[in-house]
Amino acid sequence: MRGFLLFWFGQFVSLLGTSMSRFALTIWAWEITGQATALALVGFFSFAPVVLVSPLAGALVDRLPRKLVLMLSDLAAGLSTLAILLLYTTGRLEIWHLYVAGAFAGAFESFQFPAFSAAISSMLPKEQYGRANGLLALAESATAIAAPVLAGLLLALIGIGGILVIDAVTFVFAVSMLAFIFIPQPQRSAADSGEDQGSLWFEIIYGFRYILDRPSLLGLQLLFLAANLLGSIGMILVSPMILARSGNSELALASVQSAMGMGGVVGGLLMSTWGGPSRRVHGVLLGFIASSLAQAWLGTGQTLWVWSAAAFGSLLVLPVLNGSNQALWQAKVAPTVQGRVFATRRMIAQISAPVGTLVAGPLADQIFEPAMRSGGALAPLFGRLVGTGPGAGMGLLIVLTGVIGVGVGLAGYAIPAIRNAETILPDHAPS
Repeated sequence: MRGFLLFWFGQFVSLLGTSMSRFALTIWAWEITGQATALALVGFFSFAPVVLVSPLAGALVDRLPRKLVLMLSDLAAGLSTLAILLLYTTGRLEIWHLYVAGAFAGAFESFQFPAFSAAISSMLPKEQYGRANGLLALAESATAIAAPVLAGLLLALIGIGGILVIDAVTFVFAVSMLAFIFIPQPQRSAADSGEDQGSLWFEIIYGFRYILDRPSLLGLQLLFLAANLLGSIGMILVSPMILARSGNSELALASVQSAMGMGGVVGGLLMSTWGGPSRRVHGVLLGFIASSLAQAWLGTGQTLWVWSAAAFGSLLVLPVLNGSNQALWQAKVAPTVQGRVFATRRMIAQISAPVGTLVAGPLADQIFEPAMRSGGALAPLFGRLVGTGPGAGMGLLIVLTGVIGVGVGLAGYAIPAIRNAETILPDHAPS
């Protein structure tokens, strides 16, 4: 557990630096372009490679030392930050540079999820999976609180260049923490059939075969596929909506992002101490429903307190949702194949997210925003719900995706293979 806590602390510091840079660059991109599409494209190019490269990453994670994979992916992300820093300090930074740098970092980030998910399974016993995943969620949420506040203060003192320097240093710190811990490689047992071994191409597609052969796992991932499409459309618009409705107030945006982080911290603390519900599926499906309701509420908001309260509620349940799902998979999938299966799992669940981020901007800029102006086509129908004027169209789109997300969670309870996943699938034998 000591090794895991060192790993966790290094990732926390690295996430803090990355979140500060993203906040500062979001403000820069909005001031340069003034369009939701530009911010959505930054998200698209950062995330699409994570999904597309995942199957190859998973196969390599199961072949290579997981500690080495984690260190190399951190270093690659640091190089991306250094490139942006160099362009900014020489006055050459343009919006398309963020797309390229995000794609480069995203390709290496695809190794992070299967590597650290499999590392947890190797380092800790099954009964600690929920708490460990709760701590990882806590790190993400704590940075979401601190990063906007720190970045907002530091922008006035050291500017974007200084924040990027801090981000680069945090990557070095994360790699240093990894150097001090031992991550064991799982050993194949005598019961292993060897059907998962073969050429690299065979091992890349093995994750797909594994999930397709288990309808309960496939059903869970299809739910995440739908939920991530809706969530990516809705949540990518939160920052431009708030900036549009608050007169480009950095303080308003930072306050809402901090509220999100506070919700995630409370949820992460809850998950890390409680460990989640005994029936993990309830944590997943009820989490879908609750977070989608909060997202819809956020879209209706026209004041800072509504945005903040809804953002808090939306992130409050995510550590329980994701932690329950992660613990379920870690208990059901053997550690020797987790790299491939978890990478494929991520690809199936999140391949819709780049699509969502890609269409969110044009939907908002070209359809919903004009329709929700005073006198617009949708203003008479939804004006009382979300108001009219700048940001109202984005608010309506956030509401719609949240309402449909509630339906996704309810659909999971209606499907026996998903509802009874934990009893249908046996736990893997200890390695």
